Amino acid sequence: MENKMQQGTPLSNNRPTEHFRNTAYMIDKSRPFFDAAHAAGLMAVQGRSTSGRTVVLGSGPLAERPEINDFVRCSYLGLDNHPLIVAGAIDAIEAHRSLHWSCARTRLNFDLLAELETDLSEMFCARVIASSTVMLANLGAMPLLASGQLTGGRKPVVVFDRIAHISLAYHKPVVADETRVETIAHNDIDALERLCREHPVVAYVCDGVYSMGGNAPVEELRQLQERYGLFLYIDDAHGISLFGRQGEGFARSQFPQQLGDRTIIVASLAKGFGASGGMLMLGTADHEALFRRYSIPYAFSVAPNLAAVGAALGSCKIHRSAELGERQRRLAQRIAIFDNRIATAEQGNSLPIRMVAIGSEAEAIVIARELLDSGFYTLVTFFPTVAQGKAGIRVCITADHEVRDIERLCDRILERLPEATAKPRMPSAPALR
Repeated sequence: MENKMQQGTPLSNNRPTEHFRNTAYMIDKSRPFFDAAHAAGLMAVQGRSTSGRTVVLGSGPLAERPEINDFVRCSYLGLDNHPLIVAGAIDAIEAHRSLHWSCARTRLNFDLLAELETDLSEMFCARVIASSTVMLANLGAMPLLASGQLTGGRKPVVVFDRIAHISLAYHKPVVADETRVETIAHNDIDALERLCREHPVVAYVCDGVYSMGGNAPVEELRQLQERYGLFLYIDDAHGISLFGRQGEGFARSQFPQQLGDRTIIVASLAKGFGASGGMLMLGTADHEALFRRYSIPYAFSVAPNLAAVGAALGSCKIHRSAELGERQRRLAQRIAIFDNRIATAEQGNSLPIRMVAIGSEAEAIVIARELLDSGFYTLVTFFPTVAQGKAGIRVCITADHEVRDIERLCDRILERLPEATAKPRMPSAPALR
C-alpha cells in the first residue's frame, strides 16, 4: 500500500511531499477479511479470565459459558492475573480514594507515579517516563525526534523499518512535516548503512521484537551506532520482561549500562510486564527534561490511572524477585515444546510469538475457527496487519500455559496442516543475558 504513495514532488523548501497513508484503499481491500472473521466469531470476542490462560466466553453465569485456552493475549510471563499485581491496583486506589486526576502531567502528578518511575529507572538503568499506552509514548516522541532536538539540533533523516508497528508507522506524516522520511526493507542493515554514509544524522525507528514474529538485529544496529552515530528508537513492547535479571527485555539487555544520548527504548507495562501502560527509557537528563515539557501527551493529556500505576508497582516487586527468573525459564521451556512440534519461521528463537503461515485469508479464518471449536483461541492475521496473501495464525506462548494444552494445540494444528510438522533446527536467536 505504502509503496504506491511515496513518489513525491519537490516543494519550494526542497523537501519532497510524500503520502504515507491510503486509508480508503486499506479499508476496501481488508473489509472482506474483517467481515468473514467477525462472522466466524473470531473478533470482538467477550469473556472472563478464570485461571491461568483459561477464559470463559460470552456473558451470564460462569458455569454456563464455554471454556477455551487463550493463545491471543500477550502476557508472556502470565503476570496479568498475578495476585501482587491485582492487589497493587486495589491498594493504589484505596490509598488515594481516587482513580484519575484530570490534569496534565506538567502540573500535578500522583506521588505513586513518581515512585513507579523511580523504581523503573533503577531497574532498567535509564530515565523512565511512564505513559498510559505505548501508542501515546510513541506519539509524543516522534515529533521530538523529527525536530532534531534529540540529535544536537540537527534534524535527522528518519528511517523506518518497513514492518515497524503501526503505532510507529502511523506518525510518518508528522515526521515528514519536519524532516526527510525513508522506509527500508525489513532488517535491511546494508540499506541503513548506505543512508548513514550519505547523511550526517540518521535515526532508525524499529521494533525490538516484532508483533508478527522475529526481531531487530540489535547488535548490528549498535555497530552502526558506534560507527556513524546512528540514533536508535526501538519499540520493545513485546520484548520487555522476557530477558535480563530484572526483566530489562530483549532490546535493553543488549545495550551498555548507560543508554547514552543516541538511544531511546519504548516498552509496554502490559504484555510481559503484566500491568498496564507504556514507558520511555531515556539516556540523558536533557532528553528527560525535553519530554517532560514538550511531549504532547505529557503536556496535554493525563497520567496513567492509579490502578495502572499500582499494578505496575506490584509488577516491580516481582521483577526484583527470584520469581521473575522462574517464569522466564518456564516460558523458554514452553516455547521449546511448541517448536519441537510445529515448524514456523520463528522456530528456534527465544521469543514467544509464533506465526503459522497459511497464505489464503479465507483458509486462515476457517482454520482459526476450527481451532476455536477445539477450545483454542488463536489470532488470525491478515491484511493490513500482514501483506495480502500472507495470512496466518499467530500463537502467543506464555509461562502460564499448561504443557498439555500446548501439545493439544499442536495436535490440532497438525491435523489440519500436516506440512507444518517441525524439523530439527539450530537455535537462531541472539544470546541474551
